[in-house]
Amino acid sequence: MKRILSTVLLLTVSVSYASKKADWTPKYEKAKLAKLKTKIKPTKEAAPVKEVVSSTATKKQKPANKLEALYLRKAKNKNAIKELKADTLKWKQKAVPTLLKVIKEKRFPDENRWVGMFMLGRIMGVKSANYISKYTKHPNWMLRLASLKVLLHLKQDQYKGIYSRMLEDKSMIIRHQALQNIRELKIKSLAPYVWKMLYNKSNYVGMQGQRKRSSIIKDVIKTIGELDFKKAKSPMLKMIQGKKYKDIYEELDYSLSKIMNKKSPKGNIQAKKHFWNRVAMKDKLVL
Repeated sequence: MKRILSTVLLLTVSVSYASKKADWTPKYEKAKLAKLKTKIKPTKEAAPVKEVVSSTATKKQKPANKLEALYLRKAKNKNAIKELKADTLKWKQKAVPTLLKVIKEKRFPDENRWVGMFMLGRIMGVKSANYISKYTKHPNWMLRLASLKVLLHLKQDQYKGIYSRMLEDKSMIIRHQALQNIRELKIKSLAPYVWKMLYNKSNYVGMQGQRKRSSIIKDVIKTIGELDFKKAKSPMLKMIQGKKYKDIYEELDYSLSKIMNKKSPKGNIQAKKHFWNRVAMKDKLVL
C-alpha cells in the first residue's frame, strides 16, 4: 500500500478512500430540488475493459521490444518516469501497439500503466478518446482516474453519460476528478448531477448523526455557481442563513454571486448574510 501511495504522490494525485453508496440524504434535500429530474440521456458506453493476465508465466515472458522492457520495470523515482515518457515519444506512432499492451495487461506496474495511458493520449490525440473512455469502468481505480484526466486533457466534453456516472463512483478521488472535468469543460447540462452530489452520503465523513461535509462539497457548491445552475438559487439563499452551513458560507457566497450576477459587500460573513437575506426577501416580493 505504501508503494502505491508514494507512486500516486509522484504522479501528483492524492488518494481518497472508497465509500459505500447509500440512500441517506441531508435535511436540505427536502428543498424543491430534491425532486429534480433531468432530461439528459447518458451516452451509450462501450463494455468495460477487463484485466488481461498472460497465460505464460509473467516473470519468464520476454518483452517484445525495448520499449516494452522499459514499461516492465518499476519506476523508482520521478526521473525514471520522465525518462520513460521521453523514450516513449522517440518511438512516436510505433509506440502505440506497446502502449495498448501496457494498459491492458496486469503484469505491468500500475504506475507504468498510468504513464502508458497518458502517452497514448499524447501520441494519438483525440483519436484515442473513444478507447480511453472505456477505462472509466476499469476495476483499477488508477486507470479510471487516468482515463478521466486524459479525457479532460483532450477536452472531450461529449462524454456526458460517463462524467455523470463517475460523480457516483465508489472512490472519492474519482468523483472529484469527474467533477473537475465537468467544471473545466463547462458542461452546464450536467449541473443537476453535480447538485445531486450534495445528497450523496459518500461525500460526507463520520457516523450517522455526526456526519460532516468533506472538502469535495465545497467544490460542488462552487461548481454549481460556475455552471450557472439557476434552480439552486432558492435552496442556497436558505442555506447561507443557516448556522449549520457555516463551514461553506464562503462557497455559497461565491456561487450565489455567480448565479444571480450580484456581488455581496466586502466585510465579514454577517454582512454578507444580511445582504443575501435582503436579496431573498426582495426575490419573494417579486414572485
